[in-house]
Amino acid sequence: MGHQFQSNTIHADKAPRAVGSYPHARRVGDLLFLSGIGPRDPASDAISGNEYFADGRVRKYDIEAQTRVVFANVRAVLEASGARWEDLVDVTVYLTDMAGDFKAYNEVWKEFFPDASTAPCRTTVGITALPTPIAIELKCIAALKA
Repeated sequence: MGHQFQSNTIHADKAPRAVGSYPHARRVGDLLFLSGIGPRDPASDAISGNEYFADGRVRKYDIEAQTRVVFANVRAVLEASGARWEDLVDVTVYLTDMAGDFKAYNEVWKEFFPDASTAPCRTTVGITALPTPIAIELKCIAALKA
């Protein structure tokens, strides 16, 4: 018989709606697992920094703007969960253009996490696409007080 963990599902009113059937986060014990968070505006659902062709395809985007919005959305989910930015312990970052976007995204990261000794662990992965026309998505884990 396995050990059963109690988990609490979190939906953050100040974060954009999930694009699928999943919660913003789930707390299990002292750990908080965030679903993938993107840079959509919580109120309008617009993607910050995107410019579109008439047919709806993305013409260009601003990775710095998207990074700042995705960080704000992560913060909103953390706060709705009773956590703080400083509680992040592990972040996986998905970029759709590693060669073109890593430098600018990394500069924003350094603003938000200026001290590597207190920053969360981080893995950055280059991928071909995300489910919506975004260039960055974060998957985060935070450690909470009991």
